[in-house]
Amino acid sequence: MDLFEITGGARLSGAIPVSGAKNAVLPIMAASILTSQKSIIHNVPDLQDVATMRKILEYLGARVSFSGGTLTIDPSSVSKSDAPYEFVKTMRASVSLLGPLISKFGSARFSLPGGCVIGSRPIDLHLKGLEKLGVSVGIEQGYINAESSGPLKGTYIFLGGNFGSSVLATCNLMSAAVLAQGETCIEFAACEPEVVDLAGFLTAMGAKIQGAGSPLIRIEGVSSLQGVEYTIIPDRIEAGTFLLSGIMTRGKVAVENCCPRHLGAFIEKLKEAGIPVSLYDHAIEADGSRGWNAVDIVTLAYPGFPTDLQAQMMALLTIARGVSIVTEKVFPERFIHTGELNRLGSNILLDGSGAIVRGVEGLKGARVMASDLRASAALVIAGLAAEGTTSVSRVYHLFRGYEKFEDKLASLGASISRKKDIS
Repeated sequence: MDLFEITGGARLSGAIPVSGAKNAVLPIMAASILTSQKSIIHNVPDLQDVATMRKILEYLGARVSFSGGTLTIDPSSVSKSDAPYEFVKTMRASVSLLGPLISKFGSARFSLPGGCVIGSRPIDLHLKGLEKLGVSVGIEQGYINAESSGPLKGTYIFLGGNFGSSVLATCNLMSAAVLAQGETCIEFAACEPEVVDLAGFLTAMGAKIQGAGSPLIRIEGVSSLQGVEYTIIPDRIEAGTFLLSGIMTRGKVAVENCCPRHLGAFIEKLKEAGIPVSLYDHAIEADGSRGWNAVDIVTLAYPGFPTDLQAQMMALLTIARGVSIVTEKVFPERFIHTGELNRLGSNILLDGSGAIVRGVEGLKGARVMASDLRASAALVIAGLAAEGTTSVSRVYHLFRGYEKFEDKLASLGASISRKKDIS
């Protein structure tokens, strides 16, 4: 395995482009099999999760090529409707194929998905929604067995769960419903930009969808879809992560090719902390040179503060002026990174689904271990600001969600290198 070795203290400055959104491209790749025609998808990030989804599509029979950020998917030879454990064990978003497979073949046998260890993330909303559409669902020996006795039937689906709605469930059911007979209403749908992007892709294919981006999505089933050419939205989480990297080092960094309105709650918290933020049509710039104050964070579904930026924001708050309270409402167990941040000299006390972060004067380099995708980014951010050398092991998590992560940081002036972990 590889690790990142970081020498902290350099102030980051400059501008970097944001890659396409990982959480948008994966459901769109899954939805591409709803037609027998070829689709061309642009602004696709070169990530491990994209490679994993490509392997699954190729196993199903699709012909897939990827070059220069453009993904070409020809699903005309797709003939299988099963997804074995070895393909889906590392990536939760693989479940996005369940709805399209059932819609296409009337049945699917699908291994329960894996992914990051950030607490319980059941797929009950996916399965309940599919049952509403007329699918019989059972789970046996770690596999989902789903079958429809005939064409899917449009229906009313309430998608609320214990922790709100679900982005992946909304995407899955939207993809399943576009070819169903009649109208499907998904109430309490997720409103994230990635859901809107999938709706845009499906609509370009010929689907009839209204209300994407709101809690009520209406879908009028159509008889067939066509292949399209489409461009993925920028990754809002990557944009926020690199802005925090610059602020954390008291530098001034701009992220380009992004959509500022996708980060409204995050930007407001930066401003509340006293950080100057400049907004442009397709760019955001933040200046951390003056330091920042403590702020309280509560993660919520979009348009609230994103849970996928909670760990990175917590890293920033470890050296803020004052005491911050971070409350995790989306994944209450998502605090594995706090122990590792404390190894760098931070002062974080867990209290149920919240964390009390007392700002300290500075962090000191140490050896730390990443536990999941966003925790990995948080530890790198902290290491950039820490005195001395920080080694972050298990950085393979980062390659699931950030394209050329260390290269982009190095272009801003970071002292970061990837090495083999021989410990």
